[in-house]
Amino acid sequence: MATKETAAVKAGGLTPKQQRFVSEYLKDHNGTQAAIRTGYSERTAKQQGSRLLAERRIQAAVRAGQQKVAKKAEVTVDSLMAELEQARKLALKEKQASAAVTATMGKGKLAGLLVEKRQHSGAVGTYNLKDLSDNDLDRLEQILGPLADAGGDPGGAVEEGN
Repeated sequence: MATKETAAVKAGGLTPKQQRFVSEYLKDHNGTQAAIRTGYSERTAKQQGSRLLAERRIQAAVRAGQQKVAKKAEVTVDSLMAELEQARKLALKEKQASAAVTATMGKGKLAGLLVEKRQHSGAVGTYNLKDLSDNDLDRLEQILGPLADAGGDPGGAVEEGN
């Protein structure tokens, strides 16, 4: 005889624990912390979070939850563009050039027309990254990679000209 959890999974739904994980994940988008709050062991939470987030049913539930949150907040690209345009017009009317430029730049960023570029000097603390060997850089990437996965800068900064 099938349990309720087995029936839910067969029907394409999630188990109660998986539903709780999705709910917890939507709070901060941190799979490890969501797994801990769901009841998984702190020792295995990172692996459990990663495993759960790799499942298609959970990915679909996360997307649905994100859409629900966005719809509830009524935040869309169009609504943000409209708000920025209102702010720009008001700034122009009030003769506040700086505010008008800021609103215009916000619209450009939202539309993907403006991209911020950063350039590293190569120096980090007392280390100069340009002096590190390929092996050292690979090891550093192994160490820092999980930090990016946990919410750090996933893209890193790109050195111009390379």
